[in-house]
Amino acid sequence: MYSYVFFDLDGTLTQSEFGILEGAKRALSHFGIDCSDSEKLKKFIGPPLYVSFHENYGLSEEETQEAIAIYRGYYTTKGIYQAPLYDGIFDLLFELKNAGKKIMITTSKPLLMAEKVAKNNEIHELFDGIIGPGLDEKDSSKTILIRRAMEVLGVSEEDKYKVVMVGDRFYDIEGAREAGVDSIGVLYGYGEEEELRNAGATHIAKDVSELRNIVLS
Repeated sequence: MYSYVFFDLDGTLTQSEFGILEGAKRALSHFGIDCSDSEKLKKFIGPPLYVSFHENYGLSEEETQEAIAIYRGYYTTKGIYQAPLYDGIFDLLFELKNAGKKIMITTSKPLLMAEKVAKNNEIHELFDGIIGPGLDEKDSSKTILIRRAMEVLGVSEEDKYKVVMVGDRFYDIEGAREAGVDSIGVLYGYGEEEELRNAGATHIAKDVSELRNIVLS
């Protein structure tokens, strides 16, 4: 059914909580903010850092920029390498590539970091491209990123039905809907089924096996 498969990175390809949460803890602790609630901290997985610090924790503009700098100080040297692939993902990507599908990483993580994660997990060469914002972009809209990925691949309006976005959070699903393409919400990541269904997911996959059945059908 799908010729173009776009993947979110954190929580979809990689189990990224280890490095992200540690970076977030260090930044929040700097401002005396309680970091004991690990479930609340998981909200850092998915949205842009600016949103997480400024909107979710109420830091001022100046504090937000300082928090991002502290986070990245840890994440870019250590945390970025604490994000293993989910079981079965490498094989799935390899199958998709061999089946002639065009596959892209479409992530809100800054492009420079996303490329490092992909290379560290030895999947970089399997993709036809990686789409992510620059380090200084505050608005990392998934809708914009998905449209950018389609533009890179030369996907026409008439061929949008051949595109599917795979992600674990409502940001991915809403972005796909607004871009006019199908979506698959995966339940093995950091989002909840209700969240993904309410966002309008075209499909739900509880594990990598179910995801494979959808994208390779």
